[in-house]
Amino acid sequence: MKQPSMVDTHAHLCDAMFASDLAVVLERARAAGISAVIAVGENLADAERNLLLSREYSMIRPAAGLYPAHIDPNEAAALIDFIRTQRGRLWAIGEVGLDHRVVEMPGQREIQMEIFSRFIDLSLELALPLNVHSRSAGEKAVSLLLQRGARQVQLHAFDGKAVRAMPGAEAGFYFSIPPSVVRSRQKQKLVKRLPLTRLLLETDSPVLGPDPGGRNEPANLPLVVQAIAELKQVSEGEVLAAVWENTRALYGDAIVQGPQDEGQSHVT
Repeated sequence: MKQPSMVDTHAHLCDAMFASDLAVVLERARAAGISAVIAVGENLADAERNLLLSREYSMIRPAAGLYPAHIDPNEAAALIDFIRTQRGRLWAIGEVGLDHRVVEMPGQREIQMEIFSRFIDLSLELALPLNVHSRSAGEKAVSLLLQRGARQVQLHAFDGKAVRAMPGAEAGFYFSIPPSVVRSRQKQKLVKRLPLTRLLLETDSPVLGPDPGGRNEPANLPLVVQAIAELKQVSEGEVLAAVWENTRALYGDAIVQGPQDEGQSHVT
């Protein structure tokens, strides 16, 4: 049986750290068994660049989002308009969410919650998966997603206690694991607690790599498969099969093939 391919479900390929050698980075990813990369963004400029990159590189699946450090409702409104306009070419709304490490004032956190709520509602309106950031706010993020009836959810690099993830897992949300799992006790505990049916693969390139001081890239994804297999005490083949089915369940069968040309929507 052919081994399932891997999808990096969260990477920042529009980051300046990839400006000079993205083609080489993607070739290394392909050689490592990665068939597609969901390119998330943090603002409107990232979203526009992700669309351009997806036309140049067939592996890239563009997403558009507003990093939760941006607490400007007008900026959020512009991103929402963009996502509605480009819905047929986007694979996810992300990254969006909450961050209580960079936003500490109660009033600003309220605005952050309101903006995240708008993106949750947009996900339901457009039937686009949410690619969620929840640093130091995992419990709050899961609670808000549940309150608003979110259905297609990926929580990336969840940094809370495993018990805080369980209500989301029980609701059918997915949790993506980055290469930093090889050095993070918190990520290791999360993997042990969550069932395989709720796990996805990500790199969060260019950060959260196996080496905290080095540039991370999609080719590191096999390290995540290996780590999950060791932590769950199952074979790497079992991990690959499970995360592949999970990726298809959230993003659809076309996540590997993508549109046939730049003018064709992947929406069915």
